[in-house]
Parts: sequence; structure tokens; C-alpha cells
Amino acid sequence: MLLGKRIVVVMPAYYAGRTLEATWRDLPHDIVDEVIVVDDSSHDDTVTVARSLGLDVIRHPQNTGYGGNQKTCYTEALARGADIIVMVHPDYQYDPRMVTAMAGMVASGIYDIVIGSRILGGGALSGGMPVWKYVANRLLTLFENVLLGAHLSEYYTGYRAYSRALLDALPWQSNSDGFVFDNEILAQAIVARFRIGEVSVPTRYFADASSVNFRQSVRYGLGVVGTTLLAFLARIGLYRHRMFAARARAAAA
Repeated sequence: MLLGKRIVVVMPAYYAGRTLEATWRDLPHDIVDEVIVVDDSSHDDTVTVARSLGLDVIRHPQNTGYGGNQKTCYTEALARGADIIVMVHPDYQYDPRMVTAMAGMVASGIYDIVIGSRILGGGALSGGMPVWKYVANRLLTLFENVLLGAHLSEYYTGYRAYSRALLDALPWQSNSDGFVFDNEILAQAIVARFRIGEVSVPTRYFADASSVNFRQSVRYGLGVVGTTLLAFLARIGLYRHRMFAARARAAAA
């Protein structure tokens, strides 16, 4: 618990057998009430490692994709009474110790969502982010900030803390099952005028850390452009895709 809020950490896992234990050990267990691991049909020892740590594991019989995995994560966390849900990738790329800071920013009531930024503090490149990914990150971030009227340092981090109110309001269940899910939910939050905070988070790029290849990154980038254009049209009132149907509800809340 933190400031009277129930904190649930969700871990969307896929071939995380070598890194899950280190990630779990670095979590701030003094404030985390529950950890849920959702394994997306890995064929390594991810489930075995998670269960050896006493963690609750939900295993998909078939791979549902990164977005599909998150849908299970958030559905389960909300069903278990979470007030704040923090997504921590079990690949040990993002520092789990920052959960306290991120959850605290949401628990304070000041922010509805907090993202762990790899860009703030200038640690992305020093942490090993490939230069081509860094350049693409900066260009796409500029594109999104201009069209969405936001001022975020990046949109593509997988380290996030959400309030229950935000997840209850946004129609994320119908978002993509792929990697662009993260971008869609952030665009939805911006259009719906939820309050977004950022905190600098150290990251590590190494062999066992999850990373999309160039082809997947191109597909992801195209998905980001499409999502941003739809969000822009919804923001200026020309066309409202069902992805952004939550705007009126959020504004009226």
C-alpha cells in the first residue's frame, strides 16, 4: 500500500526466464501488494521461475502479442482491486526500484498516468540504446508532440503506472494486440485530457533484454503515425475514431 492505495505490479512476460528473478528482487516489496505475471506462451522456464518465487502466474495457451498480454494484465489487476497498476517488464531493462516513485506520483492524486522515460536525464544512449532507435524515438516524439499538443520526452517506454480511474475510462480493451498498444493508450490519455507525469528511469540494453528488430520497428513506427493522425483528428474535432470515444466521459468527470 502507498498513501492508502493498493499497488499491483503486472509483468507481461515472454521468454523472461533468465531475467524475471532479478526484476522481482529489485521491486520495492514494502509498497507492492501483489505481483501478477502473465506469460504469453513462452517455451522457456519463465513460468517455472515465476512459480519458484511464489508469484501468481497466468499463462496464455497461445501467444496473444504484447498488447494482448497487457490486456490480460490490466483486466486481472482491476479484478483484484488494484488502485494503481504498474507495468514492469520482467526483462530487467527498466530499473524496478523506480516503482515507488512512479506509483507515488499517481497515489498523490496529481497524475493519472506516469511514464518512466529513457530520454529524461540523457541515459538512453549510455544505457546502450542503439543509435538508430534513439534517432527514430526523437523524430516520432517530435511528430506526436506537435500533432497532439503535448510535451512528453518520449511515447515509447514500456514502464508505466496507471490509476484505476484511467483504465476504467479508456477503451483499451479494443486496442491493438501488438506493440503499438502502448502508443494507443498514451494517445487515448492525451485526447481524453488525463494528467501525464514523467520520471527519469535508467535502462539497460543487453542480450537477454527484450528488443524489437528493425522490421518490427518499422511496422511499429507506421502504427504510431496512424494512431497519431487519428488522435489529431479527434483532438481537433474533425473525426472521432472509436479508439478515442472516452474523451467526453473524461471531460465530464
